[in-house]
Amino acid sequence: MGYHRAGFDVVGVDVAPQPHYPFAFHQADATTFPLAGFDAVHASPPCHDHSALRRVDQRGPRGTGWMLAATLDRLGRLPVPWAVENVEGAPMGGCWSTVCGTALGMSTETHVGRRWLKRHRLFASSVLLMVPPCGCSHRRPVQGVYGHSGGGAGRGWKGYHADACRLMGIDWMTRAELVLAIPPAYTEWIGAQLLAVVPADG
Repeated sequence: MGYHRAGFDVVGVDVAPQPHYPFAFHQADATTFPLAGFDAVHASPPCHDHSALRRVDQRGPRGTGWMLAATLDRLGRLPVPWAVENVEGAPMGGCWSTVCGTALGMSTETHVGRRWLKRHRLFASSVLLMVPPCGCSHRRPVQGVYGHSGGGAGRGWKGYHADACRLMGIDWMTRAELVLAIPPAYTEWIGAQLLAVVPADG
């Protein structure tokens, strides 16, 4: 959605069906899907094996950790601008930037007061990305969007599904989909910078 708002016509690819995906969609292997003809490419390889939550995931490693390096290698050889997203702790290689909801002013009113989105995501790109500094250290009350239940207390209020939807700027996903999503504000910010280097006739 963020790339759409930035000005791109969006086509999605995933090996699993995505019934709530709002744009053109191909159910296919994204690691081998043909990329010729696209003006820019974004990829979000599975993050489970890189996430801090893997330590409490009773299912153990998912065996998908290799996909991040493979994706970075593949996109790094493209002639068009690209971006790869993943979670904190992921081995992103050379140069990457961190985007957080607090930096983009993302907040919502909950029944425990106003909460700002604390959600760090790493972006590697062929473009030098300019991102505002994270505001998590400003002692604002923050909310995370993760796991499968709401509640919590203190600065790290976890919120309920309705809170999370408003905070993330997403109202078309289930909770399970939402916890894996990138807020559209993030990809709109990144997308505007990718679009700026797409040739005018692209």
